[in-house]
Amino acid sequence: MGEKSHPNQPTARIVLIGFLIALLPSCTSFALGSKQINSKRLNSPHSISLCDEPIPLESPVVWEKLDREFTIAVWNRPQVILWLKRSGRYFPYIEQKLAEEGLPDDLKYLAVAESALIPTISSNKGASGLWQLMARTGRHYGLRKNRLLDERLDFEQATDAALTYIKYLRNTFDSWALALAAYNCGDYHLKKQIRKQKVNDFYSLNLPDETERFIFRITAVKIIMENPERYGYYLPKGQLYKPFDYDTVEVRVNQQIHLNDMASALGTHYRVLKELNPHILRHELPTGKMRIRVPPGVGERVAKVLREFEGRDSRGRTEVASGHYIVRPGDTLSHIARKTGVPVATLKKLNRIEGSLVRAGARLLLAP
Repeated sequence: MGEKSHPNQPTARIVLIGFLIALLPSCTSFALGSKQINSKRLNSPHSISLCDEPIPLESPVVWEKLDREFTIAVWNRPQVILWLKRSGRYFPYIEQKLAEEGLPDDLKYLAVAESALIPTISSNKGASGLWQLMARTGRHYGLRKNRLLDERLDFEQATDAALTYIKYLRNTFDSWALALAAYNCGDYHLKKQIRKQKVNDFYSLNLPDETERFIFRITAVKIIMENPERYGYYLPKGQLYKPFDYDTVEVRVNQQIHLNDMASALGTHYRVLKELNPHILRHELPTGKMRIRVPPGVGERVAKVLREFEGRDSRGRTEVASGHYIVRPGDTLSHIARKTGVPVATLKKLNRIEGSLVRAGARLLLAP
């Protein structure tokens, strides 16, 4: 059975349409805090440079491509706010390194365009980290990648590697626009297109859409982040994320050590070490020479703690050979199981342990 129309429906629709029309003028502006911003101000500029190279905005095609990326970015308010907040944490290190290497400050916007300043992000193509380096590129510039470690996720090491790579690209192509295009699509592919098209200017080349948009996306990021207030983004400095406070230590690890044990020995927590060291992929410190970050003030203790763990492991191997283990302060059943290779369930059964606690000084059987 069909629904009957309400006699007042047409009138209600007319009233609703009139109300929506009345709202239209207000849709050309928006408020952030107590500030009112008119959308007419949210236009891309008519002159801009990237890495001190002017962008030829007199070309309608070039201007429209930049305007597209700018419009998409400037109206994505949550994203821009997060860019600005994260810049407080990561820009100081990047700016310092750019200055030390004599590179343009604008290159910091490359990291924003690549990762939105999320140092642990990965793409479906295999790029990872703040600078979205591929594993092969990372290895070429000294970053290790294996099942235990991915140094592309260490934003400091990744920054150092990325800047070295960018310098190589700039020296190769003698143009920042071409260098950044090569960063996106690869130097081999770009060289091939330059030879094929007989053009050595980025703005005259016909490149994949992703690569063409990439340069204009970086430029749009620069426009907004250089003058956020102009586009309605009013963030006091106190709202920016602060850089992490930590000590950086270069160490050589001779055996795998569980991060939870390391954290306990340093008087901190597992989560703190994981947050400071996202490049450590699993629960253990991998062996070999590496850079780790620890809470401020405890850096000098790291080497001593590592030596203590190595000594314990040596004693533990002797005890395993003898068929027993002496519980030490701080030991847990899971820790003992990792050191001895005897499962927790077996340890509990052999030693008639009902709970999960073990007493320091206790002598545990490791085999029947």
